[in-house]
Parts: sequence; structure tokens; C-alpha cells
Amino acid sequence: MTGNSIVSPARATKGRYGILALMTTATMINYLDRTLLSVAAPLMSHDLVIGPAMMGFVLSAFSWTYALAQLPGGALLDRFGTRLTYACSLVFWSLFTGLQGMAVNVATLLGARLGMGAAEAPCFPANSRILVSWFPQRERARANGTYSIGMYFGIAFLSPLLFWITAEFGWRVLFIGAGVIGVLFGLLWWRLYREPNESKWANQAELDEIAADGGIDLGKTVKQPFSWSDIGWLLKQRQIVGASIGQFATNATLVFFLTWFPTYLVNERGMAFLKVGFMASLPFVAATAGVLLGGFVSDTLVKRGRSLTVARKTPVVLGLLLSSLITAAAFVKDNNLVIIVMSIAFFGQGMSNLGWTLISEVAPRRLIGITAGLFNFCTNLAGIITPIVIGFVVAATGSFFGGLAFIGVMALVGAFSYIFVLGEVKRVGDD
Repeated sequence: MTGNSIVSPARATKGRYGILALMTTATMINYLDRTLLSVAAPLMSHDLVIGPAMMGFVLSAFSWTYALAQLPGGALLDRFGTRLTYACSLVFWSLFTGLQGMAVNVATLLGARLGMGAAEAPCFPANSRILVSWFPQRERARANGTYSIGMYFGIAFLSPLLFWITAEFGWRVLFIGAGVIGVLFGLLWWRLYREPNESKWANQAELDEIAADGGIDLGKTVKQPFSWSDIGWLLKQRQIVGASIGQFATNATLVFFLTWFPTYLVNERGMAFLKVGFMASLPFVAATAGVLLGGFVSDTLVKRGRSLTVARKTPVVLGLLLSSLITAAAFVKDNNLVIIVMSIAFFGQGMSNLGWTLISEVAPRRLIGITAGLFNFCTNLAGIITPIVIGFVVAATGSFFGGLAFIGVMALVGAFSYIFVLGEVKRVGDD
């Protein structure tokens, strides 16, 4: 090489896409494990003698500890980082998933659900933390959409298999098998995941590309001790409050599909158990498409120069308005048309699932973990309230009509909050 030779700059690697694959798989296992009870519920309720009202509490139990553990989970995340916290979360929630397959009565089933909820708590705050450290701003909505596919993919494409396994081998095999898979993946996560500045998957050119477009090097961030005063300050920020109310409403629709939907098809619509496996998968396929479209629209608006406020809010609000149409299912007689209505509503929920992208845009840099934990605590109150409300409505009236009306009203409340309460999408306390 002569003295006049020019050294070309290194081409940026794409290591963040490998991280995205890990995050997507972990999220798929997360939602698959928490959804298995809805698959097993029609048969489990018979074997363990669980009525509708009590099943509402059982389906809700996961969210009790999941919501309560959000603040401790976020604090642990800020203290110990993503790699260790996520790996431990994966292993322990998978162990509790397996224990559900060994339940002998309502008490042991409740205990396993409560344990799984607490263990899963750090997962989505960790995902939010990964978004801001591994992805440039222009890619975050699509990255959010990609890993959020995991929330729907397992049920969308595995439902027929899950219902067949339950029918052929029993619901216990379903839980135990999923638990073993999750533990193994938790060990794989520990082996492969690193922060950007420690990873062998990303070269300096990629790190510079991420940093130039709003990426935050959390590997160099001072570990933040927990403080109640920080919680009080966050609760005074309209962006945090508005996003949390909106996501509560979004989660109400999701929770219905994750808990009561198969039972609704079997008991209210009179579908055969194995047929439900196929029919229940269709709304999840629609939701997957909604997630992809919402992320694409949001990032496209950013690239075209629209403000973050417009880019992040538009798909969310449109999606929530579509979700409110779920109430129409109560007035439809034909089961095929019911599935179409449910698919439209869940497609809308998928579009509105940009809350985690939005909260990553507004969370203060020093409090990303605890902000995400507070956000997820508020949103997962829907996971506590929704199954119980529907369970009591069904027990009292013998119909899902009131439950569907509740979901529709919550969707409209969410749209109102995103439009009028949240205000401008900008990082609060930006330093």
C-alpha cells in the first residue's frame, strides 16, 4: 500500500438485527406461556372443577404479581442491566410455567400463575431499554413492531397445534413442554446477549450509526438507585400519564384475546374445541399484520419529516378506534362473521401496540428502566381487571355481551388519552 492510498471506512455491521431476533423469540415465549391457560381453560376447568367467576380470578392472577413487580423489576433492570435481568426472568417464568402443568387444585394453579407473573415483570421494560440502546430512532417503531410480533405469532400460527396437543396428550403436557423450552432459551440468552459497547456483533461503524440517530449508550450510564421521589416526579409528567392510560386501554383488548377468547368461542358461540384452535388463530394473524403496519406507518412518517407526535400517535389512535368495534360481535349471529369482526378489532390492537416505542421516546435517560416499569404497571392493571370483569359478567348474565361492551369502551378511552392527555411526544427531563 502506497502513502497515497485511501483507506475506506469500515462498513457498518447489522448486529442489532441479531439482538432483535433474540428479543422477538423471548417475547414469543413470554406471551405463549401466559396464553397457554386460555387454551387449556375449557378442559382444565372441568378437571379441576373451576367455575366461570373463579376462572376469571385464575386468568387474572398472573397480572396481579406482574403489575406489582413492575417497579421492582424496573429497578433491578437499572441496577443490574439487561443481560442478567432478562436471563433470570426467562428461566424463572419458564419454571413457573412448567409448574402449572403439575397443578392439582385451584390453590396450586394460582400459586404458579402468581410466580410466573412476578418473574415475567422485567421483560418489557428490558425490551424498551434494548430499543433505545441498540436502535436508531428512525428504526425503533419497526423494531418494536418486529419483536411485538412475538406477542401474537405463537398463538397465530401454533394455535391448531396447541389445541391438538391439549386434546391428544392433556393440558399438563402443554405447560411442562413450554417450560422446558423457555429454560433452555434463557440459558441461550445469557450466552449471546451483550450491550452494544460489549458486543462482538456490532463494529464501531454500527455503534456510531446508532448513536448519531438518538441511540443511548446504557453501558456507560451510571447505575441508578431506586427512589420514590423519582416515581412521584414521573407521575407528574403528562407524557407518562397519558401513555399509561392509553396503554391500559390497549391492553384490555389484548387481555381478552389472551384469556377469555377461546372460552367465548366454545361456550358462547358453540364451536367444537378443535375447531376453536383454527378459528382462534385468525384474529392473531390479523393482529400480527396490524403490528407490522403500525410500525411501518410510524417510521415512514418519521422519515418523511413528520413530528414524533404525529408519527407515533397516528397508528395508535386509528388502531384503538378499530378495536372499539369488538362490541359489534355481540350483535352478529353468524360465527364466520364474528371471527371477521374479532379479527378487525385485534388488527386494530396490533396497530396500537406502539406504546413501548412511544415510552422509550419520552422516558428520561437516567430512569428508562423504572419508567418502563411504572408504565407497564399501569397498563397491566388491565390484565387484573379485564378477566375478572368478564368472569363476573358471564357468571351473572350467562353472556359475554357486557364484557365485549367493556372492551369497546376502554378502547375509546385510550384513543381520548393519546389525543388529549399525552400531549407532545418528547423526552421528559432531557439532560
